[in-house]
Amino acid sequence: MDGNRDDDVLDAVGSRLRALRRERGITLADLASTIGVSESTLSRLESGRRRPSLELLLPLARTYDVPLDDLVGAPRTGDPRMHLKPISRFGMTFVPLSRRPGGVHAFKMIIPARPEPLEPTPQTHEGFEWLYVLNGRLRLVIGERDLTLPPGEAAEFDTSLPHWLGSADGGAVELLILFGLQGVRAHVRTGPHGSPGTGSGR
Repeated sequence: MDGNRDDDVLDAVGSRLRALRRERGITLADLASTIGVSESTLSRLESGRRRPSLELLLPLARTYDVPLDDLVGAPRTGDPRMHLKPISRFGMTFVPLSRRPGGVHAFKMIIPARPEPLEPTPQTHEGFEWLYVLNGRLRLVIGERDLTLPPGEAAEFDTSLPHWLGSADGGAVELLILFGLQGVRAHVRTGPHGSPGTGSGR
């Protein structure tokens, strides 16, 4: 990578950091208090008036719980491949399919097979989720509703409602997930005689 490309990558760090902070709902003052860096320094970093350094980026990566290369990475020119890094959480595997901070995030989620299906343990958090089942039978619990979705079915829901995803029969399940902050939803285009619906299948 030549000097000009290095400059382009560094220049993009500030806007990426600002988008991440806003996505997480963190103020500059709160972030400054958390990582021990002055609010003015963070403001200059986000606006591009301060060059990023490891001393600044390492605590930010820890606070946002993202790899350091996600803060400074840029798409490889002429290389359309995505270098995916699976994340294991709650006994499931999440493969990120998008890298842009802010907006809607896309994941492939894999629920492993188990001898016995797990009992639901619903959780809540801010946001909105759209999912599509690729393989297996998904058990989706939202509030008082307990649904089973076979391959080809989709659902969308407000994640501030108690919800849980698992295997309906103990078999492995693969699904695509789009997740966004509250008020950010997937926009589905249909034909002139169709209309999008909530929790509709194909």
